[in-house]
Parts: sequence; structure tokens; C-alpha cells
Amino acid sequence: MKRALWWTSPALAAALISAPLLVAQGGARTPDGRPDLQGMWLNDTATPLERPLASAAKASLTDAEARDYEARYQLDRTVANSRSPEFELKAAGDLDTYEPGRLLPGNRTGMITDPPDGRVPALTPEAQARLNAQTERIRTRHGENPENLTNGERCLLVGNTSLPPMLPAFYNNIVQIVQTRDYVVILSEMIHDARIVPLDRRAHLPAGIGQWKGDSIGHWEGDTLIVDTTNFTDKTAFRGASPRLHVVERFSLSDRNTLRYQFTLEDPSSFARSWSGESAMSRTASQMFEYACHEANYSLPAVLRGERLAEQNNATNK
Repeated sequence: MKRALWWTSPALAAALISAPLLVAQGGARTPDGRPDLQGMWLNDTATPLERPLASAAKASLTDAEARDYEARYQLDRTVANSRSPEFELKAAGDLDTYEPGRLLPGNRTGMITDPPDGRVPALTPEAQARLNAQTERIRTRHGENPENLTNGERCLLVGNTSLPPMLPAFYNNIVQIVQTRDYVVILSEMIHDARIVPLDRRAHLPAGIGQWKGDSIGHWEGDTLIVDTTNFTDKTAFRGASPRLHVVERFSLSDRNTLRYQFTLEDPSSFARSWSGESAMSRTASQMFEYACHEANYSLPAVLRGERLAEQNNATNK
């Protein structure tokens, strides 16, 4: 796997330099009286975003069912998300950095809390057409150009580890939070994406300016950090969402070692209704390690060479 040396992004380093007392303090409150959310958090729950159809009538599992699910969860998800399940089954035995995690408290079967069925609401016809076109483009033009490969294959972004809503990946699930009076930095171990959230800005960027991770602005409501994100692009469409997606996240401490994470998504052009979910991150003493994806990304040129070879063979056999 691509984990090596401890690494800090320039953006995070700047935040650390500007707030040495905050990092050193390590108490329940920062000097400006806010809850101290800083530190390393492990976002590795085995609870999926949606309640599995097999558990449609069950919001939670028994302890025995939960332990069985956790034991096979990571491999099941890897195979389900792979274009080559046979390869994944063979490779899985060599992967020693899986972070399967545990189900959320209460053995919850899904993160989604609203709607009550624990499922992502139905897509609108507009969103379904957009998703179908995207799927067809990937199916028929996957290796035509580098831009047609997925963000993960291009080492740009992996899943939603660093953009809202923040969800676990297969591994490298540490999130580091750094606070100052005016900013919160959320750094993901995967790809080392840093989301810099200003706390002193009340208006989002103009509607015509989109960003891959959206435009996040934050404020405190009591002891809860609220992060409001708009201005997405079509580069990181989540579950069929459009660039008009609006995500509100809430970060609060359940206790010193548990970070409660809540999120609500709204996109009337894509989903039949708004929907919400909740997860939890646990404080960890582990360090964050380098994810040298580009450095070892042999698969991207190999995919493109394979596509060119296939085109030559097809032309020869005509």
C-alpha cells in the first residue's frame, strides 16, 4: 500500500505555525473558548452510508450479527466496488493495511438517519439521465483519454474522504483537524487533501465559481462547528448530485475521544428530498502517513496502453 513517511501539507503547516499554542494546549477548550476538536481522528466505521437492502427492516443488528458483518465487511465492499472481483479476491490476502473498523454505536446498519428507511432518496429524472450518461461514457470511453478515468485512478480524489459528506475509504482513514480562531483545517490522509474552512466569512463564492471540494464556510453554534458547503462542480458529483448540491456538516464532541459527525444534503434538481446522516470518528494516537499515489501510479499509463493495444488488435482483425 502507499503509506510511508509522516507528511504534512503546506496549508496545514501554515495553520500549525499560526497556532502553536492551540496544538500544544491539548485541553477541552481552545484559548478563544471553543471546544478543542484538534488532533487525529479515525473515520473507519464499518457502517455503510445506506442501510443494506438485506437489512431493510432492521435499523440495527444484534451483537452476534454485528461481529459477523464486521469480519467480512471490507472484503465484501472491495469486491462489490471492483470491476474485477476475481482479481480483488486474489489480492485481498496481500493487503495488510485494511481498516475495517466497527459498526456505529448501537450496531447501526446505515449512516442515513433521514429518510427513516436509511436509503438515499430517489433521483429525479434529470439526475438519473445525467448519471446514465456518465455511466455510459465510462463504459464506452473509459480508456480513451486520461480525463475519462476516475478521480481515484488519476490520484486526484478517492471517494468522499476529504469532501462532504466525509465517508470512509478502504484504508488511510485518518483525518487531522487543526483550529485557529479564524480557520479550521480538515486534512485527509487519503491523497492528503486539505479543506480550509474560514470562520470569518459569511457569504459563499459567486455562483459561477465552482470547486472540486466545494466552497466551505464555517461558524460555531454553541459547542457545535457548522460547516456549510456549496459551489461544487460536476467533477465530484456525489451519488448523482449536481453542482447545485448544498451540504451542511456538524462537528461536536460526544466525549474527549469521540467526534460526532452529522450531515445534511439538499439538491432539489437531483434528489426527491433532502436527506441526513450521522457517523462518529474516534481519536487515535496513530500518525498520518504519506500517500504517494502519483509516485507509484503505474496503473494509469498501463490502462491507456492496454486500450491502444486493444484498438490496434480490433483494427487488425477487421
